[in-house]
Amino acid sequence: MRVCLDTNVLLQLFGTRRKYAPIIDALVDGRVELALSNEILLEYEEILTELSGSARWQQVDQFLHQLSALRGNVLFVEPHYRFAVVTGDPDDDKFVDCAIAAEADHVITWDRHFDALACAGYKPRPITPDQFLLKLA
Repeated sequence: MRVCLDTNVLLQLFGTRRKYAPIIDALVDGRVELALSNEILLEYEEILTELSGSARWQQVDQFLHQLSALRGNVLFVEPHYRFAVVTGDPDDDKFVDCAIAAEADHVITWDRHFDALACAGYKPRPITPDQFLLKLA
């Protein structure tokens, strides 16, 4: 299963509470592939550094690179087209564009702006982290 993680979910995955640790476990054991683009990585870096400091971002960045090297389940894509699906918050389109280009199954998010993706006619579907945990079980 291939996914794209919204920044709000990434923050929870690497936060102090471990409710969503099964998602990290699924990445580590190769059951889930993660789709990323440069735009997404830049947002991850910006938000994590702002909220948790540069050391925290470096830990997450190192984890992503190790995951890519060890498991090969991090797919780096550069979308060449802007699909403009998320009209409520165009800044979120970077996740949709990446998910579509990577042929991902889901964008994992709590953000309701992604609801537009559900009926846009593309493969990826928005899913909350809790719903995704049920899929993993």
